[in-house]
Amino acid sequence: MTVLIERAGCVGREDELDELTSRLALTRASGSAAVLLLGDPGLGKTALIRGLVDRTMTTALMARAGAWEQESPGAVLRQLLGEAMYRACRDDASADPVAAADALVARALDTGSAEDAGLILVDDADLADTLSLQAIASALRRHRDAPVLVVLAATRSTPFLGEIAAETVRIEGLDAAAVGELASLRGRILHPAMAEVLTRHTAGSPRDAVALLDELPPNRWARPETQLPAPVHVRDKVELALAGCGADGRALAEAFAILGEDASLGQAATLADLEDPLSAVDALAAAGLVEATHDHRPRWRTPLVGVAVLTAMGARRAADAHQRAAAIVDDEVRRARHLVAATPMPDANLADEVARLAQRRGDEGAWAQAAALYRDSSRLTEDPVRRDDRLIRSVDALVAAGDGMGAAALVPVVEGLRETPLRDAVLAYLAILRGRATEAEVRLKRAWDIVNPDREPETAALIATRHVLHSLALCRGDELVTWADRAIALAGRDSAAGVEAAAIRGLGLAMSGRFEEAHEAYAAAARRVGHSAQTQRVTMGRGWLDVLTDEPDEARSRLEGVTDPRVLGGSTRISMWALAWLARVQFLTGEGESALQTVAAGRALAAESGIALVTPLLEWTATETHLLRGSWEDAARTARAAEVGAQGYEIMRVPALLARAHIAEARSDFRAVLRILEPLTQAPAGSALAEPAIWPWAETYAAALIAEGRLDEADEFLRPHETRAGEERHRSAQARLATARGRWHGARGDLAGVRDTFDRALGLLDGLPLRYERARVTFAYGQALRRAGRRRDAEALLSSARDLWDGLGAVTYVDAAQRELRAGGVRAGGVRAGGVRAPRGRRGPADLTPQEETVAEMVASGLSNREVAAQLFVSPKTVQYHLTRIYAKLGVRSRTELAAMAAEPTEEP
Repeated sequence: MTVLIERAGCVGREDELDELTSRLALTRASGSAAVLLLGDPGLGKTALIRGLVDRTMTTALMARAGAWEQESPGAVLRQLLGEAMYRACRDDASADPVAAADALVARALDTGSAEDAGLILVDDADLADTLSLQAIASALRRHRDAPVLVVLAATRSTPFLGEIAAETVRIEGLDAAAVGELASLRGRILHPAMAEVLTRHTAGSPRDAVALLDELPPNRWARPETQLPAPVHVRDKVELALAGCGADGRALAEAFAILGEDASLGQAATLADLEDPLSAVDALAAAGLVEATHDHRPRWRTPLVGVAVLTAMGARRAADAHQRAAAIVDDEVRRARHLVAATPMPDANLADEVARLAQRRGDEGAWAQAAALYRDSSRLTEDPVRRDDRLIRSVDALVAAGDGMGAAALVPVVEGLRETPLRDAVLAYLAILRGRATEAEVRLKRAWDIVNPDREPETAALIATRHVLHSLALCRGDELVTWADRAIALAGRDSAAGVEAAAIRGLGLAMSGRFEEAHEAYAAAARRVGHSAQTQRVTMGRGWLDVLTDEPDEARSRLEGVTDPRVLGGSTRISMWALAWLARVQFLTGEGESALQTVAAGRALAAESGIALVTPLLEWTATETHLLRGSWEDAARTARAAEVGAQGYEIMRVPALLARAHIAEARSDFRAVLRILEPLTQAPAGSALAEPAIWPWAETYAAALIAEGRLDEADEFLRPHETRAGEERHRSAQARLATARGRWHGARGDLAGVRDTFDRALGLLDGLPLRYERARVTFAYGQALRRAGRRRDAEALLSSARDLWDGLGAVTYVDAAQRELRAGGVRAGGVRAGGVRAPRGRRGPADLTPQEETVAEMVASGLSNREVAAQLFVSPKTVQYHLTRIYAKLGVRSRTELAAMAAEPTEEP
């Protein structure tokens, strides 16, 4: 099998290759080192070390240990040194390991040019003989300065290997993307969902994935619902092991294969008819099939072992065991699935029973279970109309559970079925989660056009709930509420569709500015759902509303409890929304590191589920966090990630635009800010884009207008937003808009207006734990007062802003506050003393004023007059005036000479 992996290349191991390559390069400066490369059998350790050789184009010494040679001293050394050199070492009068160590380093360095580092690779090093490992250890100790890297690849660590290698690189199973790439190299183009299925089935093992790709016919890879077998080499190994672990061991293995690993040892023992299962556990562990745990419940060495055990049982014995298992398990879903597994032919009665159970689990919000049960029911159904309906409902439940990958893989199957309202609604549902607004709109319209609400109220209600989600993504609050009320009227308030509609209805009320009604609606919905899987949906909606209504502590409490889709059998989609808004809360309250960790968790769920709808919201928060930290490259990367596919829905487009706009704002490129955000000014009537409490873009746009000197436009733009925020008494929205208005007063020279407006903004934020918003308002207030010549007052505010930014880890804005303080004449209190000054001997009357020194420093750094003006909140003409005086004082004639002077070392008195 190793040959197959090597032919496919070293796939999905870029991080590990980068680490090993860096470590090899480091030996040129730091001397010899050893790295232990650990990974289970079949994960591609051999391919990885060969990939290292290929990447670095190094001629390496390579050896592979074997269990049969462990007692043969020098077996690995013989491979590394070659027969002649090894014999010379053996004949040397000194101790064998020492002589071999010197020869080993010499040969490693002789294999390449004088500039190359030496590379020694030992595969299966945990099987290496003691003498060879002693020689390697001696080589590292005796030749500490030699540029030699030893890589010891092993399945397990040993005390000696741990002593030799100071560093360990662990490799895990490949992800689905890498498995898909591996498949393409084998001539198989897999749907992403099929790649995910193969990855889970093999735990990402390249060896097992390659084996199945070669063993199964092409048509098996076109059906993601297919049950994959274990590879032949795994089946052979498992059958041999079963034969050697006794009747009791085999019976227990078969019981766990039928019941699943999460079954208790007692249940497995009952099914296997064993009085003493512990002896059987020991036998399975000794055979290498399981790993024993502290609670005596064995776990398969790999998931494929259980699959192979089922295959070894045969169809008849497995069916009989499933029938017996149905009487042992105490969970109705497991009982039903065992009965299905025991029934190979269509069975109308069982199909109906399973379908009813699927509906109940779906009504309770356990969508993943509902999906599996509907699929089982479909298989047992002979009537084609009902069979198709149940298959479609299975896909709908998959989407509701957040398994976008699995649902997407079944789209061709569903599209091949006859058109029904349910079919179109399910395909629209998936289109929504994938961010395809136009496709969803067409399919939802068609579904509603052809459904008969009188004859099919349940289906009509389901279509209405899909319209609810579609309206949410389009940020149309009134439309959302209309569809939610329609769904509730059709299905009933306590039905699954009614609960789902109510869980989103509150957000529609909020998007329409009806915040009090939204809170009341969520309180009522929470009372109805109690403690069930539907609780996740309602709790997430309440947490989202809390974010929008300046209640971050309540939002955090609610959202943290619903970020794991496994809790209460909830939905991945709901968990992704919870993570996105939790990250937003963490950012606003000054927990940047936590925000980035939450974003990373959301990204992982997005990659696993194939859901694109929430990604821009996650990346917007990541972008702003990176900007605060001064991580410009990371900010640009996450802003690009937010833009991918963000053109369909407003809930995707707005965060993507905000991410780009805030990068432009941080760079004082206000023309770019206006260009990026201008599309949002064209929001249609009824859109939540006009709600300042929902999307914080209006103040950014207004501030850019003011910075560009377009004061009349800024005034006209701000008025309706200020009125709306005031009518709704939304504190943070009013504060943000007041900040823009304060800048407007400052640009007009209205000092009283500046003070009144900014004082009101700070008062509105008083008592709210929104540290980011307070820092922005305080900084803008200080800027405006400094420009108005109120240096003492400005100094207090700017110093406070600097401290607030520092507490947020906002390096970018700490620097900006320090520049403002220098411009106002402040040089103490932790402010940097750098800048452009006259050379020694020219000081005295020619010294720059604080404002001139700040301008000189910024111009010398490469900023244009317009960029300097934007950052200092002055006009470009003022910058040019200061620059003319700077040139005269310093005796320079150009920006280039100014930059050169700034680069000269300054002698301090």
